[in-house]
Amino acid sequence: MAGDAQLYVPDMQEPDLPLTKRSMRDTARSVRAGLTPDEISENSRRICSLLLDELDGTDPLMVYVSKPLEVDTHRLIDQLLGRNRKIVVPIIETETKTLRLSYLSCTSDLVASTFGVPEPVGREQPVDPREVRAVIVPMLGFDQRGHRLGYGAGYYDRFLSVNAHLLKIGLAFSCLESGDVPVDENDISMDVIITEKGIIRCGKCRVPEK
Repeated sequence: MAGDAQLYVPDMQEPDLPLTKRSMRDTARSVRAGLTPDEISENSRRICSLLLDELDGTDPLMVYVSKPLEVDTHRLIDQLLGRNRKIVVPIIETETKTLRLSYLSCTSDLVASTFGVPEPVGREQPVDPREVRAVIVPMLGFDQRGHRLGYGAGYYDRFLSVNAHLLKIGLAFSCLESGDVPVDENDISMDVIITEKGIIRCGKCRVPEK
């Protein structure tokens, strides 16, 4: 099944040439596109169940709002709102190439916005990032050391670099794991990564106080 596939790393003509992030992103997108809707739904359910057990009660919690083919967070957000948790979602700032935050009261407030990302357009409730305890981050790929392969624009890295207090939790399907994601000085690693197969503790693993 596609969900059991491993992240394929293409052969390079020069063996010593480092694998570029661009080629890794292309490969990851291809692998992810091979997942069936049922696999995405079931694996997302497992991932979000593990996440709820990991951070039950953490409040406020910043959660990305998923696009198609990502780990689906819509059900997670609904569950958390149903438990009266304070949910914070990111809003993309193209001018500064970073993120600003808004509380989310209801998923019906979300509409497709920048890059197709659902955002509470016209219904923003500004949040000071210092109030947030943990952040759930989308990933296109990852490795066991917590290195994250993002989409290449650097929005999350910029945001996380100035909000170092946040516990950083990346969500991804296990088939997107790589042996070694290349990083530079601007890349921010995850503290915890959750896939449908389990939890990988990479760094600061203390759950924030409830």
